[in-house]
Amino acid sequence: MTPFARTDRSILGRWWWTVDHWTLAALLALLGIGVVLIVSGSPGVSNTIGYDPFHFVRRHLVFAPMALLVLLSISLLRPHQVRWAALFLLAATFLLLVAVLAAGTEVKGARRWVSVAGFSLQPSEFIKPSLAIVAAWLFALYQRTHDWRYLVVNIGLLGLTVLLVAIQPDIGMTTVIVAVWLAQFFLAGLPIAATAGLGSVGVAGMTFAYFTFDHVKSRIDRFISPEAGDTYQIDKSIAAFQSGGWFGVGPGNGSLKSQLPDAHADFVLAVAGEEFGAILCLVLVLLIAVVVFRGLLRVASTRSPFVGVATAGLIISFALQAMINMASALELIPAKGMTLPFVSYGGSSMLAIAVSMGFLLALTRRRVGYEPEDTI
Repeated sequence: MTPFARTDRSILGRWWWTVDHWTLAALLALLGIGVVLIVSGSPGVSNTIGYDPFHFVRRHLVFAPMALLVLLSISLLRPHQVRWAALFLLAATFLLLVAVLAAGTEVKGARRWVSVAGFSLQPSEFIKPSLAIVAAWLFALYQRTHDWRYLVVNIGLLGLTVLLVAIQPDIGMTTVIVAVWLAQFFLAGLPIAATAGLGSVGVAGMTFAYFTFDHVKSRIDRFISPEAGDTYQIDKSIAAFQSGGWFGVGPGNGSLKSQLPDAHADFVLAVAGEEFGAILCLVLVLLIAVVVFRGLLRVASTRSPFVGVATAGLIISFALQAMINMASALELIPAKGMTLPFVSYGGSSMLAIAVSMGFLLALTRRRVGYEPEDTI
C-alpha cells in the first residue's frame, strides 16, 4: 500500500512519486539508529559531567523530529527554489559567523558557537550545504555564459568562508569545505591545471595550519607517534571495538562507553561497535553508501549542470563527514571532532545535515511527467 495514488497531483502526491525512496529510507534508518545509540551511549557521559542520565537523550529527541521536519520540508522544493533558499541561508550564515567572532561562546579554546534564543548554534555547519549549492549555481552560470565574473565571485565566497571558519579556529571544517569546492570546480569542467593549482594552495594552507595551530600539530603528532601525547580517547575507542567483536555485548551492557568523554558525539561509532558489534557498524556504512551511490546515479543521468554539480557537492560533503568520523574512531586518521551524520548527538550538526539532505532529495527527484528538468 502506498499513501498516494499515482494520479494524485497534490504537492505531497507529486513528492511521493518523484522522491528517491531508497535515499529517503536510508536517511530515516540513520536517524532511527542514532536515537538508539544516543539512548544507549549518552547516560554515562551525562553522569560524568554532572547532568542527569537522560539529559542528552531528551535533547536529541527534540532535535531528531526537528531534523526530520526540515528534511521533508526542503525536499519539496524545486531546483530554482533550492538555489534561492541556499543563497538566503548562506547570507544568514555569514552574518552569524561574524557574530561568532564578535560575541561567540568559547569552548576548549575555539569560538564556534553563538547563542540564539537560548540555543547554542554552530553556524559553520550550515555553510557546507549552502555554499555547495551557491557554488554550483555560479559554476553553472559560468559554464553557460563564460563570464569570468561568476568564477571570481565564486572564489571570493570560498575565500571569505575559509577566513571566517579558519579564524575560529576550525581547521577540519575548513578542510572539508575546501575539498568539496575543489571537487565541484573539477566536476564543472574547469581546467585540471587550475584545479591542481588551487589544490596546492590548499595543501600549503594545511601545512601552515600544522605549524600555526597547536591543536592541529598535537593531533597529527599523536597520530604519527602515539607516545607524543595523550591518546586516552582513541585507546578506549579501539578497546570498545575489540570488546564488541562481531555481535556486540548487548544494548546497555557496554562498559567502555562510559569512559569515553565524547561517546555520544564524535565516538558514537565506538558505542555501536561495543554494544551491537561490527554488524551494526557495517550496516551504518551500507546506509551511507546507499545515500552516496543513489546520488551519484542522479549526477550521471542529469542534463542540468547545476543539479549535477550541486548534488555532487552535497554527496561529497556527506561522505567526507562520515568517513572522517569513522576513520577517527578507528585511528585511521588523526582524531577530528566531526559528527557521524544523523547518528551522533549535536543539534546544529543534525539540523545542518537535514538541510543538506533535504536539498539532495529535492534535486534528485524525478521530474519526467511532473515538471521540467532545470537546465541552469
